Amino acid sequence: MIDNAPSGPLSGLLVADFSRILAGPYATMLMADLGADVIKVEAPGGDDTRTWVPPTRDGVSTYYLSINRNKRSVALDLKDDGDVELARAIARRADVMIENFRPGGLAKYSLDYDSVAAVNAGVVYASISGFGSGGGAHLPGYDLLVQAVSGLMSLTGASDGPPFRAGISVFDVMTGMHALIGVLAALRERENSGQGQHVEVNLLSSALSGLVNQTGAYAAGGVVPQRMGNAHPSLFPYEPLPAADGDIIVIAGNDRQFRALCTALGAPALADDPRFRTVGDRTAHRETLRPLLEKALARHTKAEWFDILVAAGVPAGPINSIAEGVEFATGLGLEPVVEVGAGSGAGTVPLVRNPIRFSRSQQRYDLPPPAVGEQSDEIRAEVRAWLEGTR
Repeated sequence: MIDNAPSGPLSGLLVADFSRILAGPYATMLMADLGADVIKVEAPGGDDTRTWVPPTRDGVSTYYLSINRNKRSVALDLKDDGDVELARAIARRADVMIENFRPGGLAKYSLDYDSVAAVNAGVVYASISGFGSGGGAHLPGYDLLVQAVSGLMSLTGASDGPPFRAGISVFDVMTGMHALIGVLAALRERENSGQGQHVEVNLLSSALSGLVNQTGAYAAGGVVPQRMGNAHPSLFPYEPLPAADGDIIVIAGNDRQFRALCTALGAPALADDPRFRTVGDRTAHRETLRPLLEKALARHTKAEWFDILVAAGVPAGPINSIAEGVEFATGLGLEPVVEVGAGSGAGTVPLVRNPIRFSRSQQRYDLPPPAVGEQSDEIRAEVRAWLEGTR
């Protein structure tokens, strides 16, 4: 176990992390931040993302670093009988096991849910797949595939251009969060029943859920949404609009905000124009309203408008680079970057802070992302001692 780690809301939980790449490691990192002891079980070659370069920090993939802090790594070869036995012992000890092997892929090692639950009735066992354990079990679970088949790419890009992927693996991240929600719900239920259970999530179902109003438009209204560039299908303005020196995001999510916008632009009469009085009116007449807003915005720079609109209570903001986004959050006092590993003896790594804040509970940033098998010796010793104690 981890000595002298800060106490967090998930302290005392042991998580056996048999996942790799993004969705599972992201979920387990969040659990580790909240105090869980996460044992990252890796093949001797390590997690795939260790090789996903560039960029790097001190020769290590920043992709890997971004989702693997606060964990301990043990390298196990599941083709080796002794290592398989150790893997089974880790699963038998665990409160939570998370894996993203192809559905059924762990059965040959007796590390599938039924095998683990037979010797650990309280385990909450989470399986992450691309397309579920039924008809899509044979399909590989890559975020880009799911962005394509879910319909997201059909919504991304200019209306007269080709479909685009999102700039991040959005459904991997979303599925990781859904996995964590499922695990926490199952742990809460275990407090009453004393029993664990199998939690299953998949990228496609997470995608269809996460597309919210767009999939809802089809399911509830029979409407097939189309690419609209940066425009919103149900709101206007809700997009970049040109100021004197470049674009600024301008939002009027309700009639009050639109009236405040018109007043700030020096065109209060627009709020009373019958074509623009309601959200539906403005959406229907967006092509008429847009040039009127653009004409008013041309009087000032985007920086000037940011100050004016924010002061007027109108949601607005610059279109930042990633660096500018981090600095913007820093300026707001959100402290988005933390030094992970202080006091570990291994040096620190600057990483993005866990976004959850608590009034009492602590989060931890004491363990930098581990090298492959960095804690193998101590984990093997712990497991052997535990096995001795159970005999």
